[in-house]
Order: sequence, then structure tokens, then C-alpha cells
Amino acid sequence: MAQELYTRTNQKLFFAGLALESMSKAQQSQAMNAQGLVQAEREAAVFHLYGALLGLCHEIAGFYRLPQAGAQRAEDLLNDEVLREVAIPEMAELLELASGRDNWLASLLKAYADLLRPPVAKKAPKTDVTQPLIQAINLDAPEQPALGVEELQRWRGDLKDVVRRFRDALSEC
Repeated sequence: MAQELYTRTNQKLFFAGLALESMSKAQQSQAMNAQGLVQAEREAAVFHLYGALLGLCHEIAGFYRLPQAGAQRAEDLLNDEVLREVAIPEMAELLELASGRDNWLASLLKAYADLLRPPVAKKAPKTDVTQPLIQAINLDAPEQPALGVEELQRWRGDLKDVVRRFRDALSEC
């Protein structure tokens, strides 16, 4: 494989596509381990989408010859400090998306951060032997639904669109 910065982004987008394809197959499977396969492929897709985002950040940083071009996390490049040094329109757009709440990039960054958090056990109320065995449950805090293939595909498509648009702009210079 060529040692150009764009090849890593392309590779990660391809791997995310493979993971999403496998996730779709696992969802339709009747195998005993189907639920585990779906979770594994979901996590792989999020991991590779984040890697593609990091690859895109490396492409931009390499093009503009930023000192942070070797950053190991996208968040190290998607901050106000980088923009203060050099006004980069591509980084400004990514930073604006990352700072938002209800868009694909902010959701991707949150999903990736969630992968790295340790699991937290639900706190069980202390039982009192004098109380009845019926337990009250809280319906106000529903569980967060797991990411679906459609949403991850949408994130991948949005990221691919941004990559194409940025590459066109960077090659015009």
C-alpha cells in the first residue's frame, strides 16, 4: 500500500463498510451468538469510522504542514487551539460539527468515547428483609438504544462526502 496519508482514510472507510456488512448479516442470523456478533461488528464499525476521521484530520494537517500532524487522536486536532495557529477552513468545519450535539460527527465522537469507557454496573437498591419482594422500577430513564446499521451507514456516507469535498478543495490549491 502506498504511504500517502489518504490511503489510511480510504482503508478505514472500507473496513467500516465491511463491519457494517457483517453486522447486517449477523442481525439476520439465527445463530446462538448473533447478538454478540452484532455488538462486535457495531464496535468495529465505530472504531474504523473514528479511524477514518483521524485519517482525514491527518490528511488536512499534512497538507497544511501543521506541527500536530502526527496526533494520535482526532480530538487533538479538532480544537480551537489548532485553529488559532492557522485558519484552516476544513478544520473549522470539522470543529463546528464536532462541537454540535445533534449531528453525525458529534455522535460518532461520543460513540467512540463510549467504547473506551469501562462498564458501569447498575446500582441495586439495598434490600430490606421486611419489605415485600415487589420492586419498583424507574421508567423515566430509558436505556439508550444501540446504534443501528442504518445510522452507522449514514455516518459513513456523511464522512465519505466530507472526505470527497475536502480532497477536491485541497487539490485545487
